[in-house]
Amino acid sequence: MALTNNKSILDWIDEKVELVKPDEIVWIDGSEEQLEALRKEACETGEIIKLNEELLPGCYYHRTKPNDVARVEDRTLICSKKEEDAGPTNHWMAPDKAYKMLYDIAKDSYKGRTMYVIPYSMGPVGSPFSKVGIELTDSIYVVLNMAIMTRVGKKVLDAFGDKSNDWVRGLHCKCDVDPENRWICQFPEDNTIISVNSAYGGNVLLGKKCFALRIASYQGKNEGWQAEHMLILGIENPQGEVKYICAAFPSACGKTNLAMLIPPEGYRNKGYKVWCVGDDISWIRKGPDGRLYAINPENGFFGVAPGTNDKSNPNALAATKKGTIFTNVARNLDNNTVWWESLDKNPPVNAEEWTGIKTNGVEWKAEGKNLAHPNSRFTAPTENCPCLSSEFENPQGVPISAFVFGGRRAKLAPLVYQSRDWNHGVFVGATMASETTAAAAGAVGVVRRDPMAMLPFCGYHMADYWQHWIDIGKTLDPDKAPKIFNVNWFRKDDEGNFLWPGFGDNLRVLEWIIKRCDGEVDAQETAIGYLPYAKDINLEGLEDEVTEESLEKILDVDKDLWTEEAKGIEEFFAKFGDKVPVELEESLATLKANLQ
Repeated sequence: MALTNNKSILDWIDEKVELVKPDEIVWIDGSEEQLEALRKEACETGEIIKLNEELLPGCYYHRTKPNDVARVEDRTLICSKKEEDAGPTNHWMAPDKAYKMLYDIAKDSYKGRTMYVIPYSMGPVGSPFSKVGIELTDSIYVVLNMAIMTRVGKKVLDAFGDKSNDWVRGLHCKCDVDPENRWICQFPEDNTIISVNSAYGGNVLLGKKCFALRIASYQGKNEGWQAEHMLILGIENPQGEVKYICAAFPSACGKTNLAMLIPPEGYRNKGYKVWCVGDDISWIRKGPDGRLYAINPENGFFGVAPGTNDKSNPNALAATKKGTIFTNVARNLDNNTVWWESLDKNPPVNAEEWTGIKTNGVEWKAEGKNLAHPNSRFTAPTENCPCLSSEFENPQGVPISAFVFGGRRAKLAPLVYQSRDWNHGVFVGATMASETTAAAAGAVGVVRRDPMAMLPFCGYHMADYWQHWIDIGKTLDPDKAPKIFNVNWFRKDDEGNFLWPGFGDNLRVLEWIIKRCDGEVDAQETAIGYLPYAKDINLEGLEDEVTEESLEKILDVDKDLWTEEAKGIEEFFAKFGDKVPVELEESLATLKANLQ
């Protein structure tokens, strides 16, 4: 029984039914009764396993095939009509060729299976920021994850109405989970996503990176707003005023930890609080007052489990304690709970590693000798987060005071600096980079550029995306525009020790950022932008770890290293030819001149 009379939706579903030939069609209405029946069915078939109800109420365990454990960037395509519109950083295929290839793979693939129709809203239902999608899938696992990650069901279609055609089409077919025929294709000009031969979250929860970034970034360019790979956090001072920051980091730079930061004890005692609005994605629009406002379009956390523990991120760990789906972690058979590397120092002896092989706690069979896969995940409802902002459901979003970019740079970038103006800030974001860690395949310490942390997620030409940032800046009153900063928690001394403690102490840097936004503190102008005076970063309670003298070192700008960096930026820009916005070329020229 269809949940809508919207002709564009019904016609499209009819076409897809004809293509994939399901035995049955089930519309997801969002009711707890229906979801509970699906959980029960998936437990009966072994697709998921119910965990200990007393210790992890409402939580389930799932494992994917060992060939299907992460996003596959080389098989993720942007299918725009012109190749140049996808740009040099995306993989491209012509739409007609891609549709033919995908439809040949998907044909009849639902025979003997059920088609689940998931109507979902990215953002609060009915918010002017929000967008609607329909995902067709043959996986209950996908349904249950989408019900956590987004707002799903009849309420979405009721608010959407019968007339609009502004919705994103999503077709997911598990097929045979064959890596040779695995494709995740975005058709930005058609508002369409098709994913075949995968069952891993990042490739099949089509509301996530596929819609919320790749398709939405293209929509934002055309409609005058932004879809960004950014966390949103609120910092409440002792007077009860809250200022909001959006921040972008490449992977392995502590993004989720920052989104759920716990203030140091001295700050807590004074009454400082940090509120999480989102840990991954921001949709940003100009409000009637001329300021930029952001929402988190998601409704859940799709977090990496390994490394999440009571020290690194107690709020994220608390969020997983109920109503969560764990994927590819290890299972403790003694009490039917979950475990992953760095959760604690006591790996279970009687366990199943992520591949399902039973282990005795002495010899682990999986590659890399990990009980949990390094990219194992939890899908947890945002409402579980102890520091969730009261503004999370605000349909108008929260006002943004600052944009923060960052990466891992052992020697180059200082702890924090501010751009000279909006266009220079876009340059700082466009050239942001991280040095590879042992977690990534290949050499350690190689500089990888990841503009605005959007490299794998921008749905169109990266230089056009920078131009969109520049164009947004032109519409903003400079007094109301967010200020733009760069941070680097990962500066090291010559012995390879971190110079800054990081984690909760990063609030000390955010406090300086907010003071700069409010014009409460001076800064020194340098070749790269405005740097703090060491005396203006609060080190109270940190005296044993960081002195004002050692802080001067973390704030140092080494002209030789920056001269090398400028060459690296020039080489990077060369990839984009004459499409690089003139404002960014000017910022590069200014940097080079300043370093002279």
